[in-house]
Amino acid sequence: MGSSRPPLSRRSGLPVRLPVLSLVLVLVGAAAASLCLASPADPAAPATDEPHGSEVTGDEAAHPTAGQGTDGHAGAHGEEHGGEHGPDLGSLLPLWSALPFAGILLSIAIFPLLAPHFWHRHFPKISAFWALALAVPFLIVYKGAALQEIFHIYLVDYIPFIILLWALFTVAGGIYVGGSLRGSPQVNVTLLAIGTLVASWIGTTGAAMVMIRPLLRANAWRRHKVHIIVFFIFLVANIGGSLTPLGDPPLFLGFLHQVPFFWVTTGILPHMLIVVVFLLALFYLLDRRIYRREAPPPEEAASGNPGGPAATSLRVAATTGAKRRGIYIEGWHNFFFLLGVMGGVLFSGNFRLGSHTVYGHVHVETQNLIRDGFLILMGILSLLTTAKATRKKNEFTWFPIQEVAYLFAGIFMTIVPALKILQAGEHGALAGLVRTVQEPIHYFWVTGILSSFLDNAPTYLTFFNSALGSLGMPESAVPGMLGYLGDELRNEWFISNLKAISAGAVFMGANTYIGNAPNFMVKSIAEEAGIPMPSFFGFMIKYSIPILIPSFVIVTLIFFR
Repeated sequence: MGSSRPPLSRRSGLPVRLPVLSLVLVLVGAAAASLCLASPADPAAPATDEPHGSEVTGDEAAHPTAGQGTDGHAGAHGEEHGGEHGPDLGSLLPLWSALPFAGILLSIAIFPLLAPHFWHRHFPKISAFWALALAVPFLIVYKGAALQEIFHIYLVDYIPFIILLWALFTVAGGIYVGGSLRGSPQVNVTLLAIGTLVASWIGTTGAAMVMIRPLLRANAWRRHKVHIIVFFIFLVANIGGSLTPLGDPPLFLGFLHQVPFFWVTTGILPHMLIVVVFLLALFYLLDRRIYRREAPPPEEAASGNPGGPAATSLRVAATTGAKRRGIYIEGWHNFFFLLGVMGGVLFSGNFRLGSHTVYGHVHVETQNLIRDGFLILMGILSLLTTAKATRKKNEFTWFPIQEVAYLFAGIFMTIVPALKILQAGEHGALAGLVRTVQEPIHYFWVTGILSSFLDNAPTYLTFFNSALGSLGMPESAVPGMLGYLGDELRNEWFISNLKAISAGAVFMGANTYIGNAPNFMVKSIAEEAGIPMPSFFGFMIKYSIPILIPSFVIVTLIFFR
């Protein structure tokens, strides 16, 4: 499971494990019962529908993107799967049906703390357990309609998600940045600022995979560096993707639904700058304080073995590089493969080449198949053309992508009821919440909180359509309401709400490890390097709530009152 994960004593397994497993069984039973209590309206027959879109941006993979359309027509995925084509599962499912999703989140949060040895050996089985806890009763009760949702979440969402992450992880793993970088507060702030800026143009996942290893290497000699990785997740893996539709999935989805490409660049630039400046300033003060206590200096840090072999290797690489003047890059040709990955993603979002029906309303679109094949090709070419020594310097292993693949396979399955309920809007179990969202402050916080745990793309689209619906306007009116067709059509109320929706969906993905795909990837890579990252709840309690939430409150007071 990675050389930096020390073996743990088997003594601690059973006493701690028993209450945890008991809680698991209770949640499973409640979830199964909740699904059986729901009364479907003849859901067995598969529906037919127009082709869906699929993932359309470089890191839509933060979570399952349930039905991101690429054809620009109005309506969320929930409408495509319900309405006249068959039963709308979102209007039938109770909130209890999201219990398996809560179960897998609690497992990710609790098991590494209470039964770490058990977790590191069996987390793929735990993920599969929760997936089956939802899938089995879901299929028994809703039959064909449930099967369509399962096909859709895996064929249209999960598989492209993993292919995209694998390609970016593989290509970025072949880029080695060496030289005299030393992890001082000034250097770290500069690296975070560069990563934040780049994220808007190559996506948060692409920026995170490219920048994380140079940051780890520059700080390999330091003993206290958890805070560095946490701020990296905040800035590079999330908030940095705010300035273009390429940066984060919901913004690209807005672009596909008539929001002009560069509107977001100026629309939420002030909001982003306030949060970024606040976080960079706070990080610099915190890092400078910790830096002054650090010992030994880099030249002596390679002795000893804190953090395990992987961390030692990084420290040796850091001190060796420090003896060379300047900064140098090995495997630079991988930047072309990285551009190829982004080009493949843009291609799939801008061309319509037909689709292939898999089952009912589940379609796999031709341009997405071409994209996935091209991404795989980019990864293979990177493996074939990059020297093994370069990847060895990066401490490149497959464990981080394997961990993400296993865990998100369960998350994607169990998140289906929560997404369907959200997409049902005023017809679902969250109808009361949806109806109360009327002002920018509501849109910002509700969109953001839901995006912290669910998929920010359908969350964005749900409230985007809600804001449009409250005005009785079609999607074709969006450019005019945003002021692109003259002041007479400009609608300040809609502009304020769309800014709130966009900022909430992007910014608050940083609140949890599952808020955006690169969050978990960065965590796993850091742990491979011997950094003891906080637990799921520890990340929230120690960092995101006391650090991020105040910055969001400032944004609220300035822009969304």
